[in-house]
Amino acid sequence: MTDWDIKKLRILRTLADRGTVTATAEALHMTPSAVSQQLTNLARQLGVVLLEARGRGVRLTDAAQLVLRHTDAVFAQLERADAELAGYLAGDVGEVRVGAFATAIPALVVPAVAALERHHPGVEVRIRETEAAEAYELLSTGAVDLALSLAAHTPADDARFTRLPLLEDPLDVALPPNHPLADAPGVRLADLASDRWIYGGSGPWSEITRSACEAAGFQPRQAHSASGWTSILAMVEAGMGVALVPRMVSARAADVVLRVLTHDRPTRHVVAALRSGAESSPAVARVLTALRTTAGSRG
Repeated sequence: MTDWDIKKLRILRTLADRGTVTATAEALHMTPSAVSQQLTNLARQLGVVLLEARGRGVRLTDAAQLVLRHTDAVFAQLERADAELAGYLAGDVGEVRVGAFATAIPALVVPAVAALERHHPGVEVRIRETEAAEAYELLSTGAVDLALSLAAHTPADDARFTRLPLLEDPLDVALPPNHPLADAPGVRLADLASDRWIYGGSGPWSEITRSACEAAGFQPRQAHSASGWTSILAMVEAGMGVALVPRMVSARAADVVLRVLTHDRPTRHVVAALRSGAESSPAVARVLTALRTTAGSRG
């Protein structure tokens, strides 16, 4: 295969534009002898005659014109590559794989991606729904670049990961429409100590519900177990129990009575997790900024 030398090809292109070796040397801040030597070496590498003497100057041969036609296409592609690389370095292009638990996707990830598409359309985000507890495993295996998890699932003192707080998500209580406290002026968790509760049999929401109720002075009496919010809210609506619901979910819930627990103020903490050092990737930084902006807008 022919050994193409980009530097020498640029000299040939400049000669075609400027017309003389002297003008080419001036344009490229070279000496005329250096220009002539480089073009002689290029002709030797390509195995063709590139220049012919014409009076006191030179002219490009047909072979040189053929080379330049292809060279111009190469230069155009290199310009596109430079522009794309500059965009990558600026964080304007790139692919970022985001893992997020179910309730965080509509509340945080989707609005953040929509904002990115408006302002940085070259950044492509691929979303993967995960359990909050899976975030660090997916990061460690390289399956995702950024993951949304809960602070309760953050491994302590693991230098492999960087964790950044995103949002404090308050927990509201979901009551059946005919619940005695549905219209009460204020509701505390302790007021619901004798109620039947609906929450997961294991996992993060079981721990969060139990911890919040225990902090209020009672053990919740679990009547039903479910992990999906559609199922939990359907059972609450049917009068089968009460449930703690994150604000991310309660903002979209219907047909149940949602009460803010101003006294107890149970909260779950949403964090963004990355492999340590990944935050220096411009595209990842763009996504992280969009997530922070979205989280901040939720107040």
